Amino acid sequence: MAIESQGRRALSGREAGVEMAAGRNAAPEEAAGDEVPAAQEPADLINKSVVKATVLLSELGRHRQGITVTELAQAVGMTRPTAFRLLLSLEQTGFVDRVDNRYMLGWQMARLGRLADPYAGAVARIQPILDEYAGRLNETFTFVMVRGESDHVVIAEASGSRYLTSNQYLGGTYPLHASATGKLILAELSDDKIATVLPDKLESYTAHTLTSRAALVKELQQVREQGYAVIEDELEEGLFAVGCSVRDPGGALIGILTINGPTQRLKTDHLPETIDQLRRAADEVAKALA
Repeated sequence: MAIESQGRRALSGREAGVEMAAGRNAAPEEAAGDEVPAAQEPADLINKSVVKATVLLSELGRHRQGITVTELAQAVGMTRPTAFRLLLSLEQTGFVDRVDNRYMLGWQMARLGRLADPYAGAVARIQPILDEYAGRLNETFTFVMVRGESDHVVIAEASGSRYLTSNQYLGGTYPLHASATGKLILAELSDDKIATVLPDKLESYTAHTLTSRAALVKELQQVREQGYAVIEDELEEGLFAVGCSVRDPGGALIGILTINGPTQRLKTDHLPETIDQLRRAADEVAKALA
């Protein structure tokens, strides 16, 4: 049976967050946090200016039209002189651009972004969460990364001991109209936009697949209201899946977490409790990716 997967606390920049990354033996000029570094590296090996620079870059990514140094310093909890000094250095190396005293991500960030694996590090952060919940509920969990309005790819999965599966679906996608993942993606779009993405007549996979776009749009309204999506025998006979959105601190959809299994096992009186567990897992994944 195929599964539904074809498809640090956020660094706020506040000094406490920076100190957590930098360790307890900080120089006086840089402030003195007392947390142990997450990577358990000696504190004197961590360059706090580099940590702060990455905090600035992360915040700049939220301001596509640019932001002033004063606004940026306030947003991340740094002093203005510190933020200005770091921005000046990043500007010199092309990682930051400045237009009319507004800063934004520079051309070097775009160049390196094209070279980087977009999922590097993400799986390592979320796999333990998937493993924990898969073991706890004895079912299969998948995580799909969402890219753009409808593009998506499954990057991680974990299975309970009683559900044998494989990794053959990693890197794949599922039909938007016949998967819990796809329904959540479509629920982000307006009805008019959905009409440009899907044809009037949708492909049938089983006798239970919604093949009418109008009927699907009606169901998507319920998905928006309840905050999760369900498929029952729509992609495969006997396959039941529930999906829950994973969002970044700004509320944007970045991924979807699903639980998948046989209909007769998941569709029981315990389904509401299962959905609650799925929501908690999605929250943990969101925090891990922030």
